[in-house]
Amino acid sequence: MTSLSILDLAPIPSGGTAGDALRNTLDLARRAEAFGYHRYWVAEHHFAPGVASAAPSVLIALVAAATSTIRVGAGAVQLGHQTALAVVEQFGLIDALYPGRIDLGLGRSGQRRTELAELAKKTPPPPKPARVVDGLLIPEGFSFAALAASPLFALYGSLLQQPGAESPDFADQVDDIVALLAGTYRSAEGLAAHAVPGEGANLELWVLGSSGGQSAQVAGERGLPFAANYHVSPSTVLEAADAYRAAFKPSKTLASPHLIVSADVVVAEDEDTARELASPYGLWVRSIRTGAGAMPFPTPEEAAAHEWTEEDRTLVADRLDTQFVGSPRTVAEKLRVLRDATGADELLVTTITHDHADRVRSFELLAEEWRRS
Repeated sequence: MTSLSILDLAPIPSGGTAGDALRNTLDLARRAEAFGYHRYWVAEHHFAPGVASAAPSVLIALVAAATSTIRVGAGAVQLGHQTALAVVEQFGLIDALYPGRIDLGLGRSGQRRTELAELAKKTPPPPKPARVVDGLLIPEGFSFAALAASPLFALYGSLLQQPGAESPDFADQVDDIVALLAGTYRSAEGLAAHAVPGEGANLELWVLGSSGGQSAQVAGERGLPFAANYHVSPSTVLEAADAYRAAFKPSKTLASPHLIVSADVVVAEDEDTARELASPYGLWVRSIRTGAGAMPFPTPEEAAAHEWTEEDRTLVADRLDTQFVGSPRTVAEKLRVLRDATGADELLVTTITHDHADRVRSFELLAEEWRRS
């Protein structure tokens, strides 16, 4: 049976605090382990008023300490903000205490600052029209050009790096991480460097990506498992999966491609309750895509008070149309469609509701239904 795993952003609810969100994450991780989920990944987000997962290595250590058997990892470390050595030392330290349970997911968001700056200067091409592939909605594409042009977006990016620093190429950083973990790193001059802790760590290395670009290529060419984001960029998930498989070369890690695909879900006992719990999601996505950063997750009542414009609706349409909301059976059926259309070996689900108890219950109901199906 296809494994189910969880991606957690440590969302801060409206009226709550970062401390509340982090305590909720630790509670959810313990519950997820009991429910039978395979992995528990935390995201990396910065300067978001409504998200507390700014330091994934710290949060992963806390989650690993609070659990016993579930795999714990990053979805994903933004490599553009850190050096390869720092990442290996951080995750090597966690692995030294919780060996064989830690996943190191790598993303290239930080490397994309120059690309996004160039994108902001160009007129975006017309988006591909929406289509349905093997029952899965592939919505019209979303352009990040307006977000990339935001002065606040540029400021946040600059604050995450030392003045004058430039991010290395993503492929080079992944290669450095692999070499440091294996103890084979050599500088251009032939000098050896050893990460302690880190060298020899029993980490499961992943690459995460939203398109068929460099991330998918790097994962495939190096024979690493790959995570494709239907929940972040649903219009390009098939491109990402296809590019990864086309580039794949067997490695010591994998003999064949291994793909995990993410999805936003909200599950409740009945369809109406699920739709009510999910109703703030559009307003929350809007806060991200307007460049303000993820807002504290609203209550359904707060969301209902928002006066939506046609521009607002267009801004979030792809994410709303691809969120899986409903009863356990309804959502499980949609996840099977996602699995079959993408060929996913695993599924990674993320759920945000205002009340923590509703989020826990959503994951519990889904796990129960998935075991039955």
